[in-house]
Amino acid sequence: MSQHTKYLVTTTDGQEFDLTFAKELRSNNLFPFGLHNYAIYRTPEGVYVKGTNSGNDKLMLDQYEVMEEGAAQAYKHPHYRIEEE
Repeated sequence: MSQHTKYLVTTTDGQEFDLTFAKELRSNNLFPFGLHNYAIYRTPEGVYVKGTNSGNDKLMLDQYEVMEEGAAQAYKHPHYRIEEE
């Protein structure tokens, strides 16, 4: 088995999750970082976790919350990256 760096997160309600082997269902993790960044993960245990960016230009994702499966599958992110010309 290959060596992995653990991807441990804490949700806004204080739950801790290991996303190291979670499946990313969808995301918009484009640089530069900002409000447009998000990712929806399904953990090996079947928990859906959404990661978002609060406007932090130093981290891709900095807030996490648990979602119900239906909400995770239907999620539409309200922000998008504006291309500069």
